[in-house]
Amino acid sequence: MILIALGANLEHPEHGSPRATLEAALAALEARGLRILQRSRWYQSAAWPASDQPDYVNGAALVDCDLGPEALLGVLHEVEENLGRVRGEANAARTADLDLLAYHQEVRNEPDGLVLPHPRLQDRLFVLLPLMEVAPGWRHPIKGLNVAEMARALPPDPSVRLLLEDSA
Repeated sequence: MILIALGANLEHPEHGSPRATLEAALAALEARGLRILQRSRWYQSAAWPASDQPDYVNGAALVDCDLGPEALLGVLHEVEENLGRVRGEANAARTADLDLLAYHQEVRNEPDGLVLPHPRLQDRLFVLLPLMEVAPGWRHPIKGLNVAEMARALPPDPSVRLLLEDSA
């Protein structure tokens, strides 16, 4: 199972709302050879850590591809950059944030490189709720917990909610 998280909280000059930009990101991934097997609905959440940034739109996708994890991460970064992502300050607002959450059951922790599974996915309800829709049975290869168990271990977060179809 290859799992990707998507997030954005800034308008894009061409695509518009964060949700529309993330739809464009999914299309761009497909154009680069990824097969979107399943995708979640969109969720809205407050910026993390708490700040005066606009709310985020978040989602998740189950994908398949012929790329290895490093090459796939490169494609994710390329799509982010093409959608206006500027890497700089940590946790800054962004037009697109595409994270490789898991690449099958691989575990990696390379200095200044790839970390699998994503090191903070189990700490973020805005990642786990969409992930439950696309991979409810996926088990964290280090923690041994499935997605629902990781979500239940977190405190409630009323800022994470399903984004209505007619909303941004």
